[in-house]
Amino acid sequence: MQLSGRNQLAGKVTNVELGAVMANIKIEISEPNVITAVITKESAEKLGLAEGDDVCAIIKSTEVIVGK
Repeated sequence: MQLSGRNQLAGKVTNVELGAVMANIKIEISEPNVITAVITKESAEKLGLAEGDDVCAIIKSTEVIVGK
């Protein structure tokens, strides 16, 4: 399956909880080992980002789409 979204993380379903309307799906992630973030130059400069820095990658999204 090909999608244009870059925030794709492959994993294995470890738990499925079915409710009356919604389902809660737990996915264990092992790959990728690298996440690519595309941010503005201004943000990178304000954060003072440099190789070797410890950071936290936060994926902002209003929904998670599960593909199989």
